[in-house]
Amino acid sequence: MDILVIGAGVVGLASARSLARRGHSVVLAERTAGIGAGVSSRNSEVVHAGLYYPTGSLKARHCVAGRRMLYAYCAERGVPARKVGKLIVATTAAEAEKVAAIHAQGETNGVEDLHLLSGEEARAMEPALACVGALHSPQTGIVDSHALMLALQGEIEDHGGMLAFLTPIDRLAHRDGAWEVVVEGEAHRFDAVVNAAALGAQAIARTTEGFPEAAIPKLVLAKGNYFACAGRPAFGRLIYPAPVDGGLGVHLTLDLAGRMRFGPDVEWLDGQEDEADYDVDPRRAESFYAAIRRYWPALPDGALTADYCGIRPKLTGPGEPAADFVISGEAEHGLPRHVALFGIESPGLTSALSLGEAVADAVEG
Repeated sequence: MDILVIGAGVVGLASARSLARRGHSVVLAERTAGIGAGVSSRNSEVVHAGLYYPTGSLKARHCVAGRRMLYAYCAERGVPARKVGKLIVATTAAEAEKVAAIHAQGETNGVEDLHLLSGEEARAMEPALACVGALHSPQTGIVDSHALMLALQGEIEDHGGMLAFLTPIDRLAHRDGAWEVVVEGEAHRFDAVVNAAALGAQAIARTTEGFPEAAIPKLVLAKGNYFACAGRPAFGRLIYPAPVDGGLGVHLTLDLAGRMRFGPDVEWLDGQEDEADYDVDPRRAESFYAAIRRYWPALPDGALTADYCGIRPKLTGPGEPAADFVISGEAEHGLPRHVALFGIESPGLTSALSLGEAVADAVEG
């Protein structure tokens, strides 16, 4: 089949890679000038173990499978990645109950090697830590997300696929047994279409003739800000607090060079994405200091500097239960050989290779 994939983020790349490896002719259209210019370039670069997600959900299934696939892929393709491990920490008795529930959910989801620790055991691993207990997840790690995306791009091209940059999609319609795709007034025909446009997925669905409005979930924008921390790293593992509404709390991550950074927080946005939304307000550091010092009391004054931010393409808003990934095929929207992905936020990076295979299965099915 001749297949158009829309969106060259990590999930679009993984989907195009899976389809190209199966012998299909693939064009990956991206409205910007390069790969991973949106959500995929603005995250923690964490490889999640699969702890938090409801039993049987797409997030649980694809995170666990995708994590195993991702570590193997990185080893095979020479992509920098490292299992540094993670501690999810409790600083109160109420948080200890949350952490115990995460442990139980992680085991239900099939996550390996989980261990509940006392505060003393956690501090033996990370002496700078303050907590009453913790959950140790050795399978959690970090990855060079851009190197991963470059490897996926190379594999697409090795299998005859093509990337078309600066290619915004005007509209799509299924006519005479094929998909007519209009780009800057010029029509092109494909046998199948995959909408992996992340923050733009709902807009693409609305330009797709016959795509029912009821099948397009609402888009809720949640900004996540990150702050860098100067100085020698105080921790050798990722440190996560108990989760908060809309996210996993202000956590400490490490990049592959060992640099500490903190985030993301949750800043709910009104309206649509625009360039101004990608500025980090330095005044938000005040709330970061308060959150971080609950588990790292020795964080020095003045150590945090505004770093970068991203915007999550959420499907639910403040106070609402977190939504699952949505993989919408003909059964959901009634259009043949069309797969639309909505709400691919965390753990989308970890899940990408598994999601790519699921997309390819849906297109072929």
